[in-house]
Amino acid sequence: MKRILALALTLVMVLSLAACGGSDTPASDAGGDTSDSGNPVVRIGVFEPATGDSGAGGKQEMLGMQYANRETPTVDIGGTTYNVELVYADNGSDPAKAPTAAAELVSNDVSLVLGSYGSSVAMAGGPVFDEAGLAAIGVTCTNPNITAGNDYYFRICFLDNFQAQVLVNFAKDKFSAQKAYCLGELGNEYDQGLISFFEQNFDGEVIKDSFPTNTSDFTTYLNKAVNEDVDVIFCPVSIAYATQIVGLAASMGLEIPLLGSDTLDSNVVLEAAQGSSVQLYVSTFYQEGGSPEFDEGIKAWLNEDSTAMTNNGGNDTIAAVTAMGYDAYYVALEALKAAGSTDPGDVKAALPNVTYTGVSGAIAFDEQGDAIRDTAYIKTADTANNVWTLETVQTVE
Repeated sequence: MKRILALALTLVMVLSLAACGGSDTPASDAGGDTSDSGNPVVRIGVFEPATGDSGAGGKQEMLGMQYANRETPTVDIGGTTYNVELVYADNGSDPAKAPTAAAELVSNDVSLVLGSYGSSVAMAGGPVFDEAGLAAIGVTCTNPNITAGNDYYFRICFLDNFQAQVLVNFAKDKFSAQKAYCLGELGNEYDQGLISFFEQNFDGEVIKDSFPTNTSDFTTYLNKAVNEDVDVIFCPVSIAYATQIVGLAASMGLEIPLLGSDTLDSNVVLEAAQGSSVQLYVSTFYQEGGSPEFDEGIKAWLNEDSTAMTNNGGNDTIAAVTAMGYDAYYVALEALKAAGSTDPGDVKAALPNVTYTGVSGAIAFDEQGDAIRDTAYIKTADTANNVWTLETVQTVE
């Protein structure tokens, strides 16, 4: 049934594009079009949220790909130079919309796919890529279930079981935490998965709550954490919710440290804490200063491109997801070069053996298609200066 539904979705998208006279990126054989320069074109699909609760994070992840494409717009494949075209499909931060967005990329004959920011949409779109024989490289989607049972999904980021262990270790080392309050969105696989891993690894008391989708007042939840006298609050939520929670914590003078996952590593969340006494710590993939050349280049681009600056939240703070998007683009180029072909099947066959050293570190894949990584950065919000500062680098065996 899964196979039939995925193929049906792809067929619907192809027919709908034909009926309306095509799209911004016309369908053709992968690598079959010719650019204005005379080079053939190879397409890389970008499966990301530009709208919805994760839209801000998706835009920042795409910025890394866009900057990399601007920096390196061509790739040599099998002795021929190809222009690289990024083809976008907005999954709307919604698992119900994700299969249609995935089918849209299939219909546009991309050679492989990058994304998505957000584990739930990656899991929802994965079967469509699987059925189409199209490899996808997850950039910052950390839920272990994304690659489980799907031979076509790979990823370059660490996983949530690792991330939860890192945060548990940090809570113990930094705060001697014995009692934790965990808060996530009801039914969100990313939030709930991380909370489950955190609870499994935390040697102490855990109190959990789940808030309904579209909640806009978190007063009751934060007051409960205060009344329970917990040592830390763990809230692995989307940027939209994190901004509200952090802003409320700032306004109420909350003294309990807030621990967040990679989704909270955003300048939008940082600004919610500005000028307050909030103690905010997040686990993430990259810290400014890790690659001075990359930092300087992308900051210059952000400051000269008003649209890019807006998509980055209005300033030139570099989000870790942007650095990861940048690395993912170059991993895709390495896969195309290794395949010596733009054919999706050849690219998929080449991917498991691809290695690349990027601004976020060395990238290689294990047998499951997951990244071989053992290190995470812990950042803290410098609320006086409105910047992230590196708290520590943690490694888990």
